[in-house]
Amino acid sequence: MKQNIDLLREPILPALTKLALPIMATSLVQMAYNLTDMAWIGRVGANAVSAVGSAGMYVWFSQGVSNLAKMGGQVKVAHALGQGRQKEAAEYAQGALQLGILFAFLFGLISVFFRSSLIGFFHMKNPEIIREAEIYLAITCGLILFSFLNVIFTGILTATGDSRTPFLANVIGLVINMILDPALIFGVGPVPAMGAAGAAFATVFAQAVVTAVFLVTIRKDRILFDKVNILKRTDRGRIRQIIHIGLPSAVQTMIYSGISMILTRMVTAFGDTAIAVQRVGSQIESVSWMTADGFAAAINSMVGQNYGAGQYRRVKDSYVTAAKIVFLWGLFSTSLLIFGAEPIFRIFIQESEVVADGIVYLQVLGVSQMFMCEEIITVGALSGLGKTMQASVISILLTSARIPMAILLMGTPLGLAGIWWAITISSVVKGIVYVIYFMRTMKRMPETA
Repeated sequence: MKQNIDLLREPILPALTKLALPIMATSLVQMAYNLTDMAWIGRVGANAVSAVGSAGMYVWFSQGVSNLAKMGGQVKVAHALGQGRQKEAAEYAQGALQLGILFAFLFGLISVFFRSSLIGFFHMKNPEIIREAEIYLAITCGLILFSFLNVIFTGILTATGDSRTPFLANVIGLVINMILDPALIFGVGPVPAMGAAGAAFATVFAQAVVTAVFLVTIRKDRILFDKVNILKRTDRGRIRQIIHIGLPSAVQTMIYSGISMILTRMVTAFGDTAIAVQRVGSQIESVSWMTADGFAAAINSMVGQNYGAGQYRRVKDSYVTAAKIVFLWGLFSTSLLIFGAEPIFRIFIQESEVVADGIVYLQVLGVSQMFMCEEIITVGALSGLGKTMQASVISILLTSARIPMAILLMGTPLGLAGIWWAITISSVVKGIVYVIYFMRTMKRMPETA
């Protein structure tokens, strides 16, 4: 396909940029999905935002589950293609999709049948918020299949050097979501106002359309997907290798989101609407980390293919180039969140008390943006080398420190802001540790195969 980039031979900066820009744009589109939901839900009120925010924690948790198939599939496909083994790469893609479908089915069942217990974890007091949260959870996670498939398709296509297709597919989904959100949230014509449930239905329908676009597009592929048969049993050895690579990353994401759930439970001690501050603030902050995450996906494929081909010098140069780019992006994000906190937050919520806490959230989290961006890009590079276990150990240990740190700081005059400072401090430390670790890894890497 013409949109595939030669990650083994093209000059590093042009190749990395051509691959990364559509991925970053895709991440921004995904961010726009979330911000569109939040902008419309925010007009309903802080209670609705709190409902979506609490239920949305499980949508985030589901990303860890899908990440097992996505990361394992993406890395192994990249390695196989780097070695010139297209049939083997197709088998890994096939196995990743099969695992994703299985996990989506199981996660959906658990979310629907145990929704009351899952939302009950946050100990919210307002019955209306609880009811809305349960409905939102049942819809978004009960129909999580489309989200899982989209993530896996994106990872596999990126591994082949095609980042344009995921971008175009997600743009189509965004347009549909932007049209459906106000119509379903507030009602139009014969369609009744559905509030948070409307936002959930709009998102799921848009994701289903994105899946359909992927299915139509991959039928033309002659590199990988023409050899994939989703109904055919995949070799157990391939499945084990996907799990071996993807499991640490999946566990890392699930623990990370689990820690965030515990922090959210702490946040409710300051009132149910405090969740709205966290939800809106984190969505605004996503302009930074989702962009870096998109670049991390590019460096993952760049490193993966070149590592598979034994081009170690190119692996090192690719990482350094990417690290410089996200360093600048991180500094920009810091400035944006610190100096633009109030006008940005007021786009989503107008209640003065909530806005005041939201400004503090953005300014505190703004301090860590550059370090967080370096952390994300380094995790992508380490995963491209197949070192998902090492990346996960570092992340789990340092992210877990947020809980005792938050307990300590929220008991000081900082109050709610103490939780935000716990997140920021851990992000700064993780960014430093990850960069040092990868530099040491590069020193041990030979110049050539």
